Amino acid sequence: MLSPKNPLMTSAAASSLWFAAASRAFAANFGPGLNNLGSTEIRTTIESVITTILGYLALVAVIVIVIAGIRLIISSGDDSAVEKAKKTILYAVIGLIVILLANGIVMLVANIATS
Repeated sequence: MLSPKNPLMTSAAASSLWFAAASRAFAANFGPGLNNLGSTEIRTTIESVITTILGYLALVAVIVIVIAGIRLIISSGDDSAVEKAKKTILYAVIGLIVILLANGIVMLVANIATS
């Protein structure tokens, strides 16, 4: 999938990770507390880390869906390639659903923990 033989996919993956990291660079705003430490609770920090990781996993799932769609288009009627691309899309969509459910579970547990 990502190899030196396919520079287009490699550069697309690298640039998507670059833009994802750049958008998160200015998102953190930890104000000074006592002793110049951040005033955020550990629960908020853990929730933020888990949400960020799930966001990256969702990005990877979408990239896998796009690559599988391209493989489906260029399979040129080869039944095994078409079937493999369809299975890849199915598994990536299932993974994306699991990621979204995991994000919801994290938010639910965080809300229960605060009340």
